[in-house]
Formats: sequence, structure tokens, C-alpha cells
Amino acid sequence: MALDYKGRIGHLIRDARKHRGLTQHQLASLLNTSQSAINRIEKGHQNLSLEMLARIGEALDSEIVALGAGPTHLRVTGPTTLSGSIDVKTSKNAGVALLCATLLNRGRTTLRKVARIEEVNRLLEVLNSLGVQTKWLNDQNDLEIIPPKELDLGHIDEEAARRTRSIIMFLGPLLHRSDAFDLPYAGGCNLGTRTVEPHMSALRPFGLEVKATEGSYHAQVNRAIEPGRPIVLTERGDTVTENALMAAALHPGTTIIRNASSNYMVQDLCFYLQRLGVEVDGIGTTTLKVTGKEVIDVDVDYSPSEDPIEAMSLLAAAIVTKSSITIRRVPIEFLEIELALLEEMGLSYDRTEEYVAANGATRLVDLTTRPSDLHAPLDKIHPMPFPGLNIDNLPFFAVIAATAEGQTYLHDWVYDNRAIYLTDLNKLGGHVQLLDPHRVMIEGPTHWTGAELMCPPALRPAVVVLLAMLASRGTSVLRGTYVIHRGYEDLAERLNLLGASIETFRDI
Repeated sequence: MALDYKGRIGHLIRDARKHRGLTQHQLASLLNTSQSAINRIEKGHQNLSLEMLARIGEALDSEIVALGAGPTHLRVTGPTTLSGSIDVKTSKNAGVALLCATLLNRGRTTLRKVARIEEVNRLLEVLNSLGVQTKWLNDQNDLEIIPPKELDLGHIDEEAARRTRSIIMFLGPLLHRSDAFDLPYAGGCNLGTRTVEPHMSALRPFGLEVKATEGSYHAQVNRAIEPGRPIVLTERGDTVTENALMAAALHPGTTIIRNASSNYMVQDLCFYLQRLGVEVDGIGTTTLKVTGKEVIDVDVDYSPSEDPIEAMSLLAAAIVTKSSITIRRVPIEFLEIELALLEEMGLSYDRTEEYVAANGATRLVDLTTRPSDLHAPLDKIHPMPFPGLNIDNLPFFAVIAATAEGQTYLHDWVYDNRAIYLTDLNKLGGHVQLLDPHRVMIEGPTHWTGAELMCPPALRPAVVVLLAMLASRGTSVLRGTYVIHRGYEDLAERLNLLGASIETFRDI
């Protein structure tokens, strides 16, 4: 039994390490131990002290063990029928980008209804350590950000910086504020890897050179270098596009960015930059033309738009439980492909006329779902950059396909490990076959049955498992749900308002 317990902990550590994009060697160097020790730990062949478990959890930013209060778990009683109406919250990815972008402005920024999630809290800790004053204004989650005259880059909160994935988006705004600075980063972001190199090639035309040593980016800026021709992004990534936009915002000339992402959080950043007085043309397309300003010093009030991924989560909850609910403030332009596909599969729903979000630009509707018998789509389901099916929405189609009649193929070509976690649905009665690390075949319909599962370390698959539990007969337990709190605000509580029976608890 003891060995089995060590094996389970080893698998948890291995999954969390892979989700962070770390090799065994990289994790070993973060912990000042050997790769062979990490190998033994992951195979369940190593005794672990509580101190070592806590250190591993901190290095991986995963709640493998929490001293004092234990990890949070969810107990779900089903099957559930949901009813009522719910508002979609603002986009977490837009909130994160906008917090980084406030570093461009010497004036006060007020952001409305910011997603109050762990990633945002970490970024606020980093901003505070630079001398930025931040204040939650009310229970609506309005947030005030006031920068100091000079940023204190020498006293950055290293621990908070290493625990946020967004620190790389400080490079774009900060390259105009200092000729040389250091930024700590989490392990796994070595230069040359897929995640970081596109950022470097996007920012080099502004004179930025970055060396990565001992867990820090050492940034040097050569002011003589300016973009002489269009910047062509090697990858149409959201954060890469945002970094290029922020660098262009404080460059007084005109910068053209090609192969830009036109996704929802990028559009929100563009609208915010326009409020700062920056000219941005081509919003919603893959070519952005930015005319920046030498200095930005304005008091600005901005409302990020609603989150299409949360809207999809709520839609999936209604479909899986065969429920009729009204989802208000759905950013329809970022869900049109998903809804067209669901209609093809047999979903019946009503939608209102379009109206405009508080940012004055994003189109919203209210959707009311009707209980529907779905069938598998004719073609495989795969994500594409906007305006295609959103990469983060793909996992929800796994649990939707499991309720549909027939075979559905899902192709998650972007992420190397995420599709694997969708097979956790099998523990609840699903029929999900992993064809390779990127493709699964799902056979439906499913007769869901309650079970106890460890929470997958990836955010969207974790929520997908929770949604399947809503439809499962009996009691289910989802253990170690910290990853859900990173990306969703009060998800269990909000589902309970629609009639779900989800109880949060901790082990004694």
C-alpha cells in the first residue's frame, strides 16, 4: 500500500512537471538535486519528506501538498439538471494582458470587473514590488492601477514572478522604460524553446536582446535599432502578438505586425491602447498597423470584454446535463464556429439580438439552451487560430461528444500532452480512446457513473471532468482542484446557483 501511495504521488509530480513544460533535468536543477533522483521520485521508488514535497509543489506551481490547510477537493452529487440564468464573467486572458499593458501608461488606469483569479493576484504582487500601487475598489472587482514616477526594477518580487506564466509579457512594455533590466522566470522557459523564441524575434526589431541565465532574463536594449520593415511573427500566438503590440505602443513611428493573432484578448488590448492615444488599425485581422507615442500619460477607464472560454464552459455544462439555462453576455463573435458545429450536431437553442459590450466594441448575445439529443459530427473536430474554433474550447467538445450518438474524432494538434487527460472521462464511464498524443476518438452516448479522480494538472481538461461529474449518477470526488481556481473565479459556487450540488472540502 505504501508503495502504491508513493507511485500515485510520483505520477502526480510527473504530470505536473510535463504540464509546466519541464524536463526531469530542468526540475532537478530547480531543486538542486540529480535527474536520477527525479526519475526515482516519479516512479514511486523514493521516500519523500513533507519539506521536499512542498519544494516540488512550489517549483511546479502545483498544489501537490499544502502544509497546514490541505488541498481543496470537490464532491459532486449527480445527475444534475441545471436551470436559471448566469452572466459570463470578463476574460481572464484579457485581464492579464491589460495588467501588463498598464506599465505603458504613466497615468492612472481603472479596469472594470477584472477576473479575480490566482494568475491576476500573482501579477499584482509583481507590479506592487515594482512600486505600482494597485487597489480593488469594490465588490464589482474594479481595479485601480497607479504607476510610480520610476519603476523599481531592482526589487522585483522573484517568488511571485516565477509563479506567473505571464512575466514574459513585461518585456514589451519595459524595453522602453530601461536600457537594461532582469526579469526572473519560471523553469521551462529556456530560450530557443517553442514558447520563448517567437517573443524574442518579435522584440528584436525594437533593439531588445535577451540572455537567459540562472532563471532570469537579462534584457539589454539598443536604442539605435528601430523597426525598419514589417515585423512578421513566426507563430500566430496571442501573447507574442500582445508583446509586439506593447513594444510598438511606445515607439513613436508606425509599426506593422503581420501574422498577428486576432483573438479576443488581443482585440481587448488593442481597444485599451486606443484609449491611451495609440493608433491601431486592422483590429480583428492578421495585419496590425500601430502608430505609437513617445510618452503615454493619461487617466483611463477600461472594461475588458466577456470570456468566450467561460461561456463555452457554461454551454457545455448545459449540454452535458441536458438542461435549459440562459447564458447572458456571450461574446458571440468568438463562439460562432463552436455554435455552428453544435448546431450541426443537433443542439437546439435560442439567441437574442446582438448588443455591445462595455468596451464599446465586442458583440454580445444571450443564449438559452434546450435539452437536445446530439449526434457525432461528420468531420473531425480541430482548433485553428481565430476565427477558427478556439484552441482552449476544444477539450469541452470531448465531454459534449461523449453525450452524442456515434464516433467523434478530436485532434488537439497544438498541445503535446493535453489530449491524454481527456481519457480521465473513462473513469466516469466514458469511451475515450487515445490514438496518439494529439488525437482521441470518443464513442457516445455515455452512461456516466460517479467516481473519485485526481484533478488533471491542465486547466480545461480539469473543468471537463468536473462537467462530466455533473451528469454522473451518484457521488463523485475531484481531488486537488487548485488548477481550476487559477483560471476560473468561483466556478463551483456559480454552478451551484444553477442547481448543481458541488461541495468544496479539505482533508483533515
